[in-house]
Amino acid sequence: MSIQEVAQLFQPLQKVKSYDFRALEKDEVFWMEHQQWLEEKGYMLRPRYRPGWVPSWDINKRGRPYDAEDGISTWHPYVLDATRISDNTMVMMKRMKDPVENEIGMYFSTEPLASHPHNHCVPVYDVLRVTDLDNVVIAIMPLLRPFDDPWFESGLQFMHRYNVSHGDCTLNNIMMDPRPTFPEMFHPADISMSRDFKSKPKFYSRTSRPTKYLFIDFGLSLKFKPGQDHRALLARGGDKTVPEFVWVGLKKRHDPFPVDVYYLGNLIREEFLQKTKGLEFIKPLVADMVQDDPARRPTMDEVVSRFDTMIYSLSYWWLISRLVGRHEKRWSISAAKHAIAHVYRTTIHVFMFRNPLPRTPPES
Repeated sequence: MSIQEVAQLFQPLQKVKSYDFRALEKDEVFWMEHQQWLEEKGYMLRPRYRPGWVPSWDINKRGRPYDAEDGISTWHPYVLDATRISDNTMVMMKRMKDPVENEIGMYFSTEPLASHPHNHCVPVYDVLRVTDLDNVVIAIMPLLRPFDDPWFESGLQFMHRYNVSHGDCTLNNIMMDPRPTFPEMFHPADISMSRDFKSKPKFYSRTSRPTKYLFIDFGLSLKFKPGQDHRALLARGGDKTVPEFVWVGLKKRHDPFPVDVYYLGNLIREEFLQKTKGLEFIKPLVADMVQDDPARRPTMDEVVSRFDTMIYSLSYWWLISRLVGRHEKRWSISAAKHAIAHVYRTTIHVFMFRNPLPRTPPES
C-alpha cells in the first residue's frame, strides 16, 4: 500500500473535531441565558452555567476537564440541577411545555394528596413561567437518585386510585429520595462523587435509614374523571414490549391502567427476577402482571394486596438475607466480601431491633 493510500485512510479521522470542554452544549445554552433570572427567583446554577464562566482547570493550570465538576455537561436536554438559595437545598429543574404533565405534577403536589403517606409521585416545589418563551415553564423538584443505586408498589396504586395512569413507569422513571441514605448528598452531575467533587459520597443502608421511592415524568400520564371511560389513544413509553401495543398497535384505544401494571411487572421481571436469586416467591404475581391479555392482569389494588400477603408470610431471617446477583460466583472473593459486609450490617440491624419492612400506614 502506497503512502498516499495510507493517508487517504486517515483523512476521515482528521476531519473529526476534538471535544471542546470549554464550550457549552446546545441544550445548556438555555440555562446559561436564564441563569440571572433563575438567581432572582431564588435558584443558583453551578459555575458552568454562570455568565463569564472560566473553567476551573484553566484557573489552577492543572487537572483534566473530565475530573472537574464544571467539566461535566448536562445529561438531559430539559433537566438541570440547582441549589435553592434560601436553605442550600439541592433541587432539580425541568423545562417543559406540556400542560398535562405540569397539571398532573401539581395535582399530586397539592393538599390533601401532597402529604398522603401513599403518595409516591415526585413533589413539585415551585413552577416558574419563563417570560421570554411562550407556554414554557420550569418545574422545581427535589434532587433524586436512581432507585437501584445502591443495590415499590403502593405508589402506582395511589395514582390509579385517583384515576391517573402514569403511562411510562419504567426503569428510568422510578427514583428514590436520597436524603435519608445520603445525608451529605452527592454531586448532581456525577452521583458517584461527593457534593464537593473530592471523594466518594457517604451513604447508609436502606434498613438503617428507610427512604421513599418516587415516580417521575408525567409526560405520558392521563387523568380521568370518576366514571369516565378509560380507553384512550396511548403513546409508547420506554418499554417497547407491551403486548397490546405489539399485536394491536397504537391506532386503537387502550385502557392505560393495565398497561401500567404490565410496565411495573416487566420491570420487576427484568431488573430483579432475571438479575438476582431469592425472589422466586414473587414470580406468580409477576407472571399475572405481564399477561398478554390486559383483561387478565390484576388491578394495582390486587397487586398490592397479594404482594403484602406474600411479603408478610416470609420469616424475619429471610427478609434480612442478602440479595445475590444471578451471575455471582458462590465461592469468589467478591462474593466473600459482600457476604462479610452483609453479616456485619445485619448484626447491627438485629441488635438495634430494626424492622426490615418499614411500611406506610394503611389507607383508611
